[in-house]
Amino acid sequence: MKLDAISHRARNAKILATLGPASSDADTIRALFDAGVDVFRFNFSHGTHEDHRKRYELVRQIEREVNRPVGILMDLQGPKLRLGVIEGGRLAVKRGDVLTLDLDPAPGTAERLPMPHPPIFEAVKPGDDLLIDDGKVRLKVLHGDAQSARVEVCNDGVLSDRKGVNVPGALLALSAMTDKDRADLAFGLELGVDWVALSFVQRAEDIEEIKALVAGRAWVMAKLEKPAAIESLEAIVEASDAVMVARGDLGVEKPPEDVPILQKRIIRVCREVGKPVVVATQMLESMIASPVPTRAEVSDVAGAIYDGVDAVMLSAESASGQYPVQAVTMMDRILRATEQDPMQRVTMQAVQSAREVTARDAISAAIRTIAETLPVAATVAYTSSGATALRVAHERPRTPILSMTPNLSVARRLTLVWGVHSTQSPDVRSSDEIVHHASQAVRRHGFGEPGKAVLIAAGTPFGVSGTTNLLRVTWLDGSV
Repeated sequence: MKLDAISHRARNAKILATLGPASSDADTIRALFDAGVDVFRFNFSHGTHEDHRKRYELVRQIEREVNRPVGILMDLQGPKLRLGVIEGGRLAVKRGDVLTLDLDPAPGTAERLPMPHPPIFEAVKPGDDLLIDDGKVRLKVLHGDAQSARVEVCNDGVLSDRKGVNVPGALLALSAMTDKDRADLAFGLELGVDWVALSFVQRAEDIEEIKALVAGRAWVMAKLEKPAAIESLEAIVEASDAVMVARGDLGVEKPPEDVPILQKRIIRVCREVGKPVVVATQMLESMIASPVPTRAEVSDVAGAIYDGVDAVMLSAESASGQYPVQAVTMMDRILRATEQDPMQRVTMQAVQSAREVTARDAISAAIRTIAETLPVAATVAYTSSGATALRVAHERPRTPILSMTPNLSVARRLTLVWGVHSTQSPDVRSSDEIVHHASQAVRRHGFGEPGKAVLIAAGTPFGVSGTTNLLRVTWLDGSV
């Protein structure tokens, strides 16, 4: 199937939106796309395989209708740590209470609670904190062994069945993938997802483990939500195809005032090396139940755009909220308005792109310079693997980036990348063919008019990944 869109988004940053109970029918998904969604997220923490299959088929049907590639990201649940069952379903605790946590699956009482995760007991030490239910109850470890831990309650609260447990002070000997994740991954890859997001990444080895399973069938995104991940930030970014700043659990395990600083640091590291970066969690949270966001939420979204992120994400706002389409519409409005501010580019360019000593990076840097000199309609990145488009986007040029690839899966993956208008194109055999197809595509997609230049980046021999070595300037005229 050849996808060939006629229109393009009037912005560079992308919108990633989660599908769920509020957005599972064809009409709503199409309305979300029309409102501005570039990539749809399937959250495998919820829903059945059949639920996700139906949504996948609906997205692909819309892709055929709109005649342009649409990205799909599957988000694996990861090793979510939880308490076991409690007698009566809940237990009120007060500051100063002392409890025992252990591996015994028997229902919890006022004296002991089940926590069926041996790696926690193996890792924690006296003085460490355990955070229950997103930090609503804090427990301080007094002492323990490989089977149990004695803890003191630090604040009044209620402990309930199966509430989540965070261990901010310890590196847990856990694989980032559970048996459920492996089954979900096999299912998602069989469907044909374009991106796989790995939750609770702690080290680069977690990314290497899942990449061995994915085997090139999708690109892998690391979700950074553990303090341990920040300690290995550069190595994780290097191992990943993209990174998500997942502020939910990160905001539980780190002090709230640290999260904006960590977000800036993660974005800067990704921007410097040219890895796509997504900011997620509570971006328009109030729009779950309100048709308008708070002013603080608008500023939060705009702040990410000033930093030059590739995409911003909606979670419950589009998956289970009352106003999913309005949330996407508002996100699109914020992105377009922010990018129209001249200071946005000044602020974004405060991060300097690191360049490798390669022809590809030299060409990408030259494109940025030429685009500031000539009246350029668009930069065409002809790519087989996506690498050329990624490196051009890394430079954040002033001109739109039209990515042309004969590989549909690559075209879908690139829908997440800053500034890239992704298309599937015919295969080519010569530079003259590239110029012909590129000039036609620039006009057809509404990027330029006669008299403007088109920059073309490609590689020879054609169709070989990693060979970007050609930069050509051509001019649009009335014949193309």
